Amino acid sequence: GPGGGAPLENANPLIYRRSGERPVTAREEDDELPDSIDDREIFDNPGTHLIRSINDPEHPLTLEELNVVEQVRVKVDDAASTVAVEFTPTIPHCSMATLIGLSIKVKLIRSLPERFKLDVHITPGTHASEHAVNKQLADKERVAAALENSHLLEVVNQCLSARS
Repeated sequence: GPGGGAPLENANPLIYRRSGERPVTAREEDDELPDSIDDREIFDNPGTHLIRSINDPEHPLTLEELNVVEQVRVKVDDAASTVAVEFTPTIPHCSMATLIGLSIKVKLIRSLPERFKLDVHITPGTHASEHAVNKQLADKERVAAALENSHLLEVVNQCLSARS
């Protein structure tokens, strides 16, 4: 875990059952058709499992298993090129909230066409420092600076790496 042996903030999180894998439709497999991007695509694209499979920084669990991300909290407007993702930290004083938000944002930046404007924020009322964290995540310069920090980038990449 972080800090080598620091006690977990939320040692016994509730674990939610993963929703079933969704079937791939013929339309999605047809490379000739333009793929429209929708809420489900962001949450659960069969090829990328965009955000449901991001790992929690503290637990050997995904953000979906901890209910930090849910499909109902993903709003996509393909025509307007906007993606908004709300995430819910497991506890109101979670110090990992910024890191989790950053991991979601990085995953989306790496996975989506550049035309998309991304909004990653905490579900209102679920975190003590919600406004400060949201402000950081909305600030392009701060996000870019964070990703130039090699230690932080390593932690983000761990959150985004597929579990073996």
